[in-house]
Amino acid sequence: MTEILAPHVRDDIAFERTWLDDGSWIDVARGWLAGHDHVYEALAVQDRWRQGRIFRYDRWIDEPRLGSSWRVGDPPPHPVLVEAQRALRARYQVPLDGFAMAWYRDGRDSQAFHRDRDLRWLDETLIALLTLGARRPWLLRPRSGRYDHEAPDKGAILDIAPAGGDLHVMGGATQAGWEHSVPKVAHQVDGRISIQWRWTSRRGRPVEGASYRAPRHYSRRGRS
Repeated sequence: MTEILAPHVRDDIAFERTWLDDGSWIDVARGWLAGHDHVYEALAVQDRWRQGRIFRYDRWIDEPRLGSSWRVGDPPPHPVLVEAQRALRARYQVPLDGFAMAWYRDGRDSQAFHRDRDLRWLDETLIALLTLGARRPWLLRPRSGRYDHEAPDKGAILDIAPAGGDLHVMGGATQAGWEHSVPKVAHQVDGRISIQWRWTSRRGRPVEGASYRAPRHYSRRGRS
């Protein structure tokens, strides 16, 4: 009889780093979490998910995904995620005191291109994302403001396309000079849960302007 192992972080997985520019990089570790499907199923049935709302163009709209979070001291949503946090802290030597979660229930759920401006200090950050469930596109593009918005990838030059159990980590100045998104997909796709750890060194100049979640309005001058 084959032994069924509990979900766990694999310490034999290689991390492959891609330098995006002189100060920005992304690490990818495929299959970093064993038993990811069991973790997805355990999280999906929990009563912790909330429908976020954002104000866009003079009305409130539902965010196209569900969200949740965890902080040290609260009961963990799954013990292996605490193990994952410890492994990330040990590898990258930065403090992490909790994580956010996003549930993309099907291909209609998505996240527009953005930077994690809520961190404010973007010159030196670390954002780790662990995927549970289905493979989805995960796009990255340089921040320039000159995009073909009719193109399917809207200026993306890299698709990490994480599958269940994959970890990818953005570091350095990635949030200063790059944007990322989880686009909608037209074909049928199962759900994906993203576990997200964030850290900033609080060095450099704080970013100015509104975050992604700030209200946006139409005006005679266009979108803001």
